[in-house]
Amino acid sequence: MREQYRSEDFTEKDLAADPMDQFARWFREVAGGGALHEPNAMVVSTATPEGRPSSRTVLLKHYDDRGFVFYTNYDSRKGHELAANPYASLLFPWHPLARQVVVTGYAARVGRDETVAYFRTRPHGSQLGAWASEQSAVIGSRGELVRHYEELAARYPEGEKVPAPPHWGGFRVVPETIEFWQGHENRLHDRLRYVREGSGWRVERLCP
Repeated sequence: MREQYRSEDFTEKDLAADPMDQFARWFREVAGGGALHEPNAMVVSTATPEGRPSSRTVLLKHYDDRGFVFYTNYDSRKGHELAANPYASLLFPWHPLARQVVVTGYAARVGRDETVAYFRTRPHGSQLGAWASEQSAVIGSRGELVRHYEELAARYPEGEKVPAPPHWGGFRVVPETIEFWQGHENRLHDRLRYVREGSGWRVERLCP
């Protein structure tokens, strides 16, 4: 199974001076064109201190010049791994446009006020779900999870304020490198990577 990618050349002169501005350009294109379902979906990879990796898909909830933010249960596998080894990789797989963005950097918890403010914007059911699921823990059956959710729904009916769980919150991945990958035919892809250098960035081209 193979596909020839056909797109315009992506060169250094096309890049914004700052990688977050470049990410914003590409993100607006993928989010506004309707070609992708959940364009903010990204693969988050973490590792134990011994170097054993794990990956999962989560949703990007915010980005700015400080980095990329997602939310999770701090007691989940990724939460424990980031607590012990605070480095992560993010992959945005925008296949319909033959594009990828790969971020590497270190992850730190966002402030509690920021977590609570975001939690208030979540649908009521998602707020209950953050309490109901002991993410990554072994569970005996789906029935146990549903019963826990129903108990919470009875305690906090629709319209009643649900407190943000203390074990739940955001991580901000502060980038050290950001690579923009554009697919081309014959595997002559463009790979342009920003590398943090002091207070600025340098750009390097990688072989595909």
